[in-house]
Order: sequence, then structure tokens, then C-alpha cells
Amino acid sequence: MAESQSKTYRIQGLSCTNCAAKFENNVRDLEGVKVAKINFGASKISIQGSTTIEEIEKAGAFDNLKIRDEQEQVMEKEPFWKQKENIKVVFSAILLLISWILDKQYSDGSNMSVIGYAAAILVGGYSLFINGLKNLVRLRFDMHTLMTVAIIGAAVLGEWGEGATVVILFAISEALEKYSMDKARNSIESLMNIAPKEALIRRGHHEMMVAVDEIEVGDTMIVKPGQKLAMDGRITKGASTLNQAAITGESEPIFKTVEGEVFAGTLNGEGLLEVEVTKRVEDTTIAKIIHLVEEAQAEKAPSQAFVDRFAKFYTPAIMLIALAIAVIPPLVINGEWSEWIYRGLAVLVVGCPCALVISTPIAIVTAIGNAAKNGVLIKGGVHLEEAGAIKAIAFDKTGTLTKGIPEVTDFTVLVDGVSEQEVLGIAAALESCSQHPLATAILQKAESQNMDYHSLVVEDFTAITGKGIKGTINREVYYIGKPHLFEEEGGLAFSEDVRIQINDYQNEGKTVMVLGNQIKLLALIAVADEIRESSKEAIRKLHALGIEKTIMLTGDNIGTAKAIGAVAGVHEIQAELLPQDKLAFIKQWKQKYNRVAMIGDGVNDAPALAASTVGIAMGGAGTDTALETADIALIGDDLSKLPYTIRLSRKTLKIIKQNITFSLAIKILALLLIAPGWLTLWMAIFADMGATLLVTLNSLRLLRIKE
Repeated sequence: MAESQSKTYRIQGLSCTNCAAKFENNVRDLEGVKVAKINFGASKISIQGSTTIEEIEKAGAFDNLKIRDEQEQVMEKEPFWKQKENIKVVFSAILLLISWILDKQYSDGSNMSVIGYAAAILVGGYSLFINGLKNLVRLRFDMHTLMTVAIIGAAVLGEWGEGATVVILFAISEALEKYSMDKARNSIESLMNIAPKEALIRRGHHEMMVAVDEIEVGDTMIVKPGQKLAMDGRITKGASTLNQAAITGESEPIFKTVEGEVFAGTLNGEGLLEVEVTKRVEDTTIAKIIHLVEEAQAEKAPSQAFVDRFAKFYTPAIMLIALAIAVIPPLVINGEWSEWIYRGLAVLVVGCPCALVISTPIAIVTAIGNAAKNGVLIKGGVHLEEAGAIKAIAFDKTGTLTKGIPEVTDFTVLVDGVSEQEVLGIAAALESCSQHPLATAILQKAESQNMDYHSLVVEDFTAITGKGIKGTINREVYYIGKPHLFEEEGGLAFSEDVRIQINDYQNEGKTVMVLGNQIKLLALIAVADEIRESSKEAIRKLHALGIEKTIMLTGDNIGTAKAIGAVAGVHEIQAELLPQDKLAFIKQWKQKYNRVAMIGDGVNDAPALAASTVGIAMGGAGTDTALETADIALIGDDLSKLPYTIRLSRKTLKIIKQNITFSLAIKILALLLIAPGWLTLWMAIFADMGATLLVTLNSLRLLRIKE
């Protein structure tokens, strides 16, 4: 039955960018298909229209591509040496060896050896010829066209042995290319297998094993000790340590109890858990990470865009150079036609752009996949390259350098005859309407004293951006926020004793909020947010990596900011900032340092994150906003991943430059050796195969980079 509308399929066996482009065009030409867009990095194709998997596979038959539904299990892959195409290469190589022996043993038995060489060419290069001849008829010049012309030319010149050698070496090169691309993609494919495909579900009084596709939001999932979670959810009963390394990259298990948020793919420790499922299988955190990583692999990096533009002119230029070498010397200096045609064919072989074309995508796919396995989501090649060139990094304070879990440390009532319970109740009632991180601290203190603040009705609630909040309780307007809120909004002056108390709290690294009405100040509330253990070491490593400037941006007071900044070790501190002030600083530093990263929680400070060269969100696990809006997301709340990300990005940039330089250098050197006749056809293809193999192995070194 035909599939309709928009659908995505996974492709098995896609290793060559030219083949990917051809496959995309073939699918686009299928009846019923309106739009076809391929994602080479993730090996997927998205189709709008109506077609079947059988029809799509026919469109990819030229490269033996296999298609499956996006959600379908990974196909069982045959061992490398058992794959049909590779068996053909081995058989072809045996024929070549036998023919070579016959050629050497019987100098006059050339017919036998020629037949053997021809058979080796046909066995090893059948699909190559079919594609090459079709391209030649359509004047489409790619590596298959170049190789086909070169091999047919070698046969015409009587160089059957060299033609067969070229076919086999090219087939080996393609097999290795396919193997290496599969290896690079395995880091993402392995993520798909992290979460179990079924779970123990309780419905009513019955417990049953249910496939994840059939599990609904609200179902109760039973997770026994040592089992992996199949779905995202919220713990309703039990407590346990959970190993979240597969999702967040955290090395240490995290203890969670009732109301704790848990993710599919994490490993339960010693406790029995009952979990209320909160997301369907396609919406789990691991599913979103996989989807975003695969989309990121489709986004071309600047260097890849350059290579793609270059390749468009490169292949036709090689054809013209080969033609010139084959024709001009015989016409101008009476050179031997057979000799110069042979050299022209060698140009075609050595000009094959395999190594150049694969040099960037394999590095990008490998790096993004490695980052995802280590708890860092990089949203595309462009962000990967930009991160490697960052010179300055701006940090939000709350929830980034600090844990973002503030606690009330001091509560000082400023008015005689009013109890702390009464004042705290008003503060909690107001803060219950707020989404600010500091509101949590006041609510927790009120709840720890079993205070019924819900009975106080708040009317006309208003958030005063960057300053605080106000609301009406029992017909009286109350404010709670930064000290200068009262001076600006109500014109209230602070006594010297109150100012000294505020300064003392701030110098201890505490954030001070003031509660009052339009007539008087009622209380000082000091809140402390503990700095993360990883902040100081992460910033030290960033400085060691050569980051020129680290800046802390915060809306908090200068005293608290200095105390936190001094412990963290940042170069510069900017405090008491409104969102628009942070944006202005980012723009200012971009002019000075060219490339500036901003790291925050992905929700607050959105203008500054958007204006920065690279916006980095903390704690993407379970946070849709952070996953969707940031250029890079540190899936766990772990700043130590930031130096790793910078190192990975720089190493990727370095490897891409090495790959491009090496690919072009080997081509230029080989072309120079062809002119005097020092490079034979088989040496030319060997040089090209060597370049492809070295570029691939160089890119796979990115898998070894760890935190």
C-alpha cells in the first residue's frame, strides 16, 4: 500500500555524497513524490507525496541501498566481509591474480590473461560502468564517470591489467568509505538502542509487558532494580539511584525519589520504582536528542559548503585537463597518441574527488555523534565550527555558575509588632504567582513551617522586569524585589542600619530581597545560591585553552556577584543588569572579540543568547525550550562539558583543514607526476584510495576525544 503525505525513511548503505545526490533525484522523479530531501549525515530521506518502500529501493538500486521506516529497528547488518559487494571485490581480485600469473607465465598466452582481466573488470566494475555510462550520456560528471572513461580507455589501449587493477582498487576504496561512514554514524544508531522496546505496565490490577509504541501518557511503569527505563516519566513510588550517563553524560548516578523526573534509557540502581509515564515514545528526551542530532548532521558547516561549491567546478576541470593532456602534446609536439592518452586517463583516475568530497561530512558526523554520547547536543556543523573559534564566553549566574537551587538563609523583620509568620505569609503568597528562581526559596521556607499562604488572595499581580513583583492582598499593595525597587517605585528611603545590613548580606554572596508596601519596609530576605562544584574547574580549563575573556552577567547585586565571581574565577563581572543590558554587552563584546558565546538556561536571557555567536543552554534534559532554542545544549547540568565541547570543536576544525589540505595536495602532487609519465593508472587509483582512507581514519580520531 502506498504511503502518503510527509514521511521519513532510514537508508542503509549510503556512503558517497554524489550517490546521495543521485538517489535524491531518482526519488524525486518517482510518480507521486512531490518533494524529496536527503540527510546524508544521518542517512535519512524525507519524502512528501505518495510512494512505497519498494519504489524507493528501486530508486537506490544503483548503489544497493536498503530502506526502512524511520521508527523501525536497525536492520541486522551483515559482517563487512560477507556483504555481496565485498564478495564481488574478492572474487574480482582472485581473477586479477590468476590473469597476472598467466600473463607472466605465458608471454604469448595473452588471450587467456586478457579474458581473465576482462572478467575481473566486469565482476568488480559492473555497477560502476552502468552508472558511469548513464552519467556520460547525460553529461553528468562525477567520480563514476571519470573512472568509467579511464577504464574503457585503458582497455582500448590494451592495458587490460591496469584497467582491472583500477576497478578493484576503486571498489576497495568505496567499500572502506562505506565502512567508515557506517562507523561514524554508529554513535547515533547506538543511541537508538539505549531504551528498551517494551516495559512492564500496570493497568488496573494487572501487570503486563507492553511495547513502547502502545504505552500511553498516564500509564504506570514498573521498573525493577538493574533495569533500564523505557519511557520518560515522574516517580510516584519508590527511590533509587539512576545512571543517566547515556542521556546527560554524567559519570555519577543521581539519587531520585517521589516526584523526581526520569528519562528513557537511564539505568535503575537498587530500588523498585513506579513511574507515571509523561511522554509518548516519540517525544521522550532521548528521541528528541536523536532527532535533533540527525537534523544537525544535515546542516552543512561553512567548510563543507566550500568543498561542495569547489567540487562542482573541480570534476569538469579534471575532465578538461585530462583531454588537454591526451590531445595537445600529440598535435603540438608530435607525441605518441597512445602514450599521452594513457597519461590523460591517469589524470581522470587521480582526479577522482572521493577524498575531498568526504573530508568534511565524515568529520562533522563523527564529532556531533561523539558529543551526543558525552551529553552535549550540537545543533549543526556551523555551530561546531563557530564554537572552535570562540574567544570570549559570557556566563549567566543563576543556574549556570550556581546550582540554581536558592535557599533562604536570613529573614529579618523590620517592623515592630509584626510577626515573622505574618510577613513570610505575604511574601509566599506573592511569590506563588511568580516564575522567578528565587521564588522557590521563599515558598520552600513557608512550606517548611507549614504555613497556609494559599488562603491569602493576590490581586492585580504584576512582574516588574528586572526589579521584582507587586500585588494587592486585602486591598493593600505589596512589593517584593531588589532594594532599589522601593526607591524607584515608592520613593521609600532606607535607614543607615538597613543599608549596612543589606551590604553585609551581599558581601557574603547572598541575594537580598526587600518586602514592603507603599508606606514602609517590612522585611529583608537573604537568599543564597550555592556555586556549582564544576564551575571553578571548568573556567580554569577554559582559560588554559586560551579563551581570552570570561564574563559573568547577572541581574543580581554587585556584592553577591563579586563573591560568586571571585570563587568561580571569571575575568570580569557585570551585575544589576536587565535583559536589554545583557544584550548590549554581548553586542559590545562581539565587536571587540568577534566571536562570543553566551551560556545560560535557554529560557531567560533569550535576547543575549540569540545575539551571541553561539548560544549554549544548560541542562537540556527534559527541557524542550533549551533543546529547541540553543545552538548547543549541555544535556546535564554540568559545566565541565564546556571545555570538552571547545576542545572537540577545535579538533574538528583542525581535522577538516588537514583533510582538505591533504586531499588537494595529493591531487596536485599526483598531477605533477603524471606529466613526465611517472605515475601509472594503478598508482593513480592507489594514491586516490590512500587519500580517501587517510582522510577517513583522520576523521575517526574524533571518536577518541573524551571529557
